[in-house]
Amino acid sequence: MTETIMQQTRRSIVGFVLGLGLALAPAAMAAGGGALQASSTSLSDRGSLQNGAKLFFNYCSGCHSLKLMRYSRIAEDLGLTEDQVMQNLNFTGAKFGEQIPRSMNPDDGKAWFGNAAPDLSLVARAKAGGPDWIYTYLKSFYLDPTRPLGWNNTTFPNVSMPNPLWELQGVQTAVFKTGPEGEHVFDRFELHQPGTLSPAEFDVVARDISNFLRYAAEPAALKRHAVGVWVILFLALFTFLAWLLKQEYWKDVH
Repeated sequence: MTETIMQQTRRSIVGFVLGLGLALAPAAMAAGGGALQASSTSLSDRGSLQNGAKLFFNYCSGCHSLKLMRYSRIAEDLGLTEDQVMQNLNFTGAKFGEQIPRSMNPDDGKAWFGNAAPDLSLVARAKAGGPDWIYTYLKSFYLDPTRPLGWNNTTFPNVSMPNPLWELQGVQTAVFKTGPEGEHVFDRFELHQPGTLSPAEFDVVARDISNFLRYAAEPAALKRHAVGVWVILFLALFTFLAWLLKQEYWKDVH
């Protein structure tokens, strides 16, 4: 009897938690512009990482820093020479072995945007969804005349920054519909002004930046993934040898 009551109580608690999650999920998705899009990033794609580094430093590093990264580490991990990094990725005058600062003065950031632009070293780990969140965020800017800078973002509502990639992506507007509770729910984007890239080409830009920031959040993952293959092979070989040894030991017992 006691066990039955306990089981019923556990089922009730589980049902309440699941029901609460289902009730809150639509509101959370509506506030964030819907589900995240798959970025399909891969740390084994060196070309994507190199292109992502180029795009980040040309379009993002003016405001954002990577204080936990060094130019020399990027060169080593991504197969770039010192000259390539210093000529194409370093716009701050920092030395090759130094950390990566932002180009913009933090005080200017506060004056222009209300807050200094955050460091992006760990953004791929800090955000739920990681590179998928970054990918969706980069694709979700839209014109909003109610905002101080004229821009908004469905993934990060009321963000304080404009779209840094608008020339590539183009300018889009957001269409909202009325939800079941009378709230505004994001429906779709409409292209207001074409960019220099097609939608498919811009998807590659967003993916490569997301991939680079995924790498920046955990540079050791590159080597860990490479070593992991050999570890798996060693364990497979060791298991096979252990099985042969076991067969030899137990042969006389049988």
